[in-house]
Amino acid sequence: MDPLEKVSIGTQGVEVTQLGLGGAFLSGTGLGDTTSDEAGRIIRRALELGINYFDTAPLYGAGISEVRYGAALKEFDRASFVISTKVGRVLEPVEGGRTAEESPDNFAEHYSVDTWTRDNVLRSIEESLERLQTDHVEIVLIHDPDWAPHGEREALDEGFPTLIELREQGVIKAIGCGMNEWQMPARFIRLFDIDAVLLAGRYTLLDHDAYDEFLPLCVERDVKIIIGGPYNSGILARDLGGTVTFDYEIAPQHLVDQARRLDAVCRRHGVDLKAAALQFVLAHPAVATAVPGAQSVPELEQNFKMVGQEIPGDVWAEMKAEKLIPADAPTP
Repeated sequence: MDPLEKVSIGTQGVEVTQLGLGGAFLSGTGLGDTTSDEAGRIIRRALELGINYFDTAPLYGAGISEVRYGAALKEFDRASFVISTKVGRVLEPVEGGRTAEESPDNFAEHYSVDTWTRDNVLRSIEESLERLQTDHVEIVLIHDPDWAPHGEREALDEGFPTLIELREQGVIKAIGCGMNEWQMPARFIRLFDIDAVLLAGRYTLLDHDAYDEFLPLCVERDVKIIIGGPYNSGILARDLGGTVTFDYEIAPQHLVDQARRLDAVCRRHGVDLKAAALQFVLAHPAVATAVPGAQSVPELEQNFKMVGQEIPGDVWAEMKAEKLIPADAPTP
């Protein structure tokens, strides 16, 4: 597969490469210890490779991910890349604390307020633009409204109508949501004309929860999927002889066993499990791009290589025969 093949999202000219870059790890907090300098090198190397799509959110390091993107991307032609960020968490500074701009190598002293109201959606976008050092972002996603009891109602009543208005005005070009489940996004798709869903972890080589119902709905409504967490937070990208994580927690044994069976099929054909993980999700017609994180330039370069690795058809046939992936799942 070609990591640089471009796919359209929405109807206003947004095109993203099949391989993008996720921004959570670039914050250097919680998910890794990436420094500001290393984050800059990762971002610049992605652009050198031809990757044009960068995803971030205020939540990632309390603004640090956006600040690091802004510092690196300002060196490049704004028309050469696409940014998506998210709304749903407004950052309130701790009294006497530091901002992300002041402490790009440390967790900024803010706390996050869960809110999807019109005023806070507009405020969130404005503050993201400041951190990103740009006058626009192409894609805005409603972030995790399932995290708060009032989240879905605020997203329905105010969040999506606000984003639709901004899209109609040409302020942003594509809208959607970013979540770790598919059931709520399915309800949104049935109610609103949205362009994309960043789906984290629910359609991967290991987890097919969204396959039967949600992905066909996305194909029917022409909603593109951005695959977050294509390695399920590590289990599909780490040595399975040690402790591995699934959804950022210690993986249960039955999933470790399933991952080992997938890895065994790959090994019999000289294929890397990471290559199979990325190419499996990208083969589905609903999927536009995958945005794995990277904590270093070598990790980024390996992801790029994995998308292009040749995978014999027998790999997919064996996985289907062993009932490791759906029998009718699209494969490269």
